[in-house]
Amino acid sequence: MPEARLHRVSSQRFQSAFRMIAVALCATAFLLPASQAAKHPDAGSTKRAQASAGAKQKPAVAAKSAPAKAARASKVDRAEKADRSVRAGKNVVATVRTRHGRTVVAVQRRSVVRLADAAPPRLSYGQLAGLHSQDELDLKSSVALVIDQDTREVLFSKNDHAVLPIASLTKLMTGLLVSEARLPMDEPIMITEEDIDTEKFSRSRLRVGTTLSRGELLHLALMSSENRAAHALGRTYPGGLATFVSMMNAKARSLGMKDTRYVEPTGLSSGNQSSAQDLALLVNAASADATVRELSTSPEYQVEVGNRMMQFNTTNRLVKNPDWDIGVQKTGYISEAGQCLVMQTKIAGRKLIMVFLDSAGKLSRIGDAERVRRWVEATQLMSTPAARHQALTVGVAG
Repeated sequence: MPEARLHRVSSQRFQSAFRMIAVALCATAFLLPASQAAKHPDAGSTKRAQASAGAKQKPAVAAKSAPAKAARASKVDRAEKADRSVRAGKNVVATVRTRHGRTVVAVQRRSVVRLADAAPPRLSYGQLAGLHSQDELDLKSSVALVIDQDTREVLFSKNDHAVLPIASLTKLMTGLLVSEARLPMDEPIMITEEDIDTEKFSRSRLRVGTTLSRGELLHLALMSSENRAAHALGRTYPGGLATFVSMMNAKARSLGMKDTRYVEPTGLSSGNQSSAQDLALLVNAASADATVRELSTSPEYQVEVGNRMMQFNTTNRLVKNPDWDIGVQKTGYISEAGQCLVMQTKIAGRKLIMVFLDSAGKLSRIGDAERVRRWVEATQLMSTPAARHQALTVGVAG
């Protein structure tokens, strides 16, 4: 009789070693006769001779056992061709393979993902501060501000002085500084290792070594919120990145943005923070810059990278909506800031500045803008200015 081969099972990999060994031994014992029969045809002939001799003495028994032997032979043939899986507990499976008379048992432990052990979703700063409260318009944003750009009348406000991370709304200041610097827009700028996101490890379609003009990078930063484009713009600013960030903060102070602080030009850092009141001032200034207006409201843009054209699209679907007349806009998102949106738009004949911060849900910032638009259109239909002013100020949260 040939010796059975031992298959080692690593105790470090399988904690249920005894259970798996038992399964392997059972599977081997089940298929071992078939393996021996295949390896020792002489032994099979001897058994058949003995069976023939016994048949002379007990023909009835031999007649009954013939179909059973045929069935067993058929099973052996099938075992030679098919694999068998034997469960040995909740997460342990033994696979038995028979090939050319050899029996191999492979024991595997299935990995199990436990949802209970998964990390809970990261809360935004607004959620941690308890700013997700109900308001008259049922907005999903923690912070909201709607101002008439011409009269400076506050139509709606909610936690408008709260200072929160602003994500890629940062790029509106980045774009405004680059535009006002009057730098050559056709100057080629190469994406380098320095432009790779080491804050959130976000992806980018602009690979290291890609060369685009400053104007193209500015377009992608404002329209598609391209992080490497924005960082490259700050890095190549006269004086370098540190000077550019310093200029960002200086510009904020000149605009009266007292609650605003910038630490880098993309918005990937939660250290870039501001309030709705301050961001309304930034949107007002950006709307006066023709370059920022044009590029931020562009629906799509193509750039040539190497031998192929790459198309980028806006991050704000309202830009393509014919019901909206948008003069300048910017979106933003990181987990600390939630979904953010700022716009200068015209509704019911009025130029309005809208700011939405820390909105919960991927499309909730768009939904909040739509709610405000419908509300403004409805209240604008009121006949007397006094009645309209009363309706607009009812239920406004500070």
